[in-house]
Amino acid sequence: MKENLFELTNQELKTIADNLQEKIELGLKKDGTEILGIPTYINPKEDMEEGRILALDWGGTNFRAAIVELAKGKGPVIVEAKKKLLSAKETIGFSQNDLLKEMADLISSLENLDNRITRIGYCFSYPAESLYDGDATLLRWTKGIDIPEMIGSLVGKSLLDYLNNHKGINTTFTHIKVVNDTVACLFAGLTDVAHDAYIGLIVGTGTNMAALMHIDKVEKLNNKGRGFVPVNLESGNFNPPYLTIIDRLVDSMSGNQRSQRFEKAISGGYLGEIFKTVFSMRKIKYDFDGADLSNIINDPENNPSEYVNVANWIYSRSAQLVAASLAGLIQVLLLQEESVKSVCLAATGSVFWSNNYCKQVSGKLKELLPEGIHVKIAEKEKMEEANLIGSAIAAIS
Repeated sequence: MKENLFELTNQELKTIADNLQEKIELGLKKDGTEILGIPTYINPKEDMEEGRILALDWGGTNFRAAIVELAKGKGPVIVEAKKKLLSAKETIGFSQNDLLKEMADLISSLENLDNRITRIGYCFSYPAESLYDGDATLLRWTKGIDIPEMIGSLVGKSLLDYLNNHKGINTTFTHIKVVNDTVACLFAGLTDVAHDAYIGLIVGTGTNMAALMHIDKVEKLNNKGRGFVPVNLESGNFNPPYLTIIDRLVDSMSGNQRSQRFEKAISGGYLGEIFKTVFSMRKIKYDFDGADLSNIINDPENNPSEYVNVANWIYSRSAQLVAASLAGLIQVLLLQEESVKSVCLAATGSVFWSNNYCKQVSGKLKELLPEGIHVKIAEKEKMEEANLIGSAIAAIS
């Protein structure tokens, strides 16, 4: 492949940003649009309560359970954490009870779980509608997970009820708050109070964005209040212009055709599929994935130059598309509040923090944003446990 099919000009990236801005604004006005714009009715308290929380995190690959200790005047501390593989591969053929059993078995193995712990914060990284009581209704599955009977059900209540009937758990849980991983990430970023606006970003197995917005600007809420509301965009479903025939082929071979087009162009769960599709006539291992793509980039001497070039093109386009999506969201925030100058970007995900991806996003973002807008990316070390910390903060909010 001699021509870089994945190359995008700054003008094309600005068009993508403008397109996303329009779709975000539409999603803030009404439900059921391409960008859902799901309000989360959980707002972090300024004064943190003391106590221990059971924090859960189910992303695209692992399910994690942790005991998080919260103390006034101190940052949240993870006392204990355990995890197990719980990806699309591990959940093939699962019923709801099969899934809940896997989760409960891991939770029951926590040595510091006792009857003083009654609240749960659950970072659930799939599209779900946030409810006023802090629970959420599953809208659809992504990342290859497919347990049809759970669609439309309450994510938190079903788990809470199961845990309270599990013989290996010696406490009774009374409350559960469910947040998307981008919202949890957003909450973790709020500990830095020096900024005008806040964005949560995930670029790992999947991708998504969330932002803190003025509640009166989310028109579909019909709320004229002056507070803020976290909004989960579900931006992985964005269908941007300038995708290629390769992207169309990847989509056609997926299990959720015509949806999550942005995710299929940039996330770790699909970067390997893009590469395999480019070289569909070559002998490449069937489970080639994003990690393999990264290995080619990091070891150019031991890989064919054509493979190295294409891997870098795919990887760079992903970073540029992420920058364009951030620019589109920031344009929305600027329309809501003209005085915004400093934006905190709280980002997590295996792709975002690999190689020089973060630097590519940051560099391209500077080219796409208006002068005078500064984006600070939260330090990697601070964001390593963002999902657990953010969900714990949600539990006490």
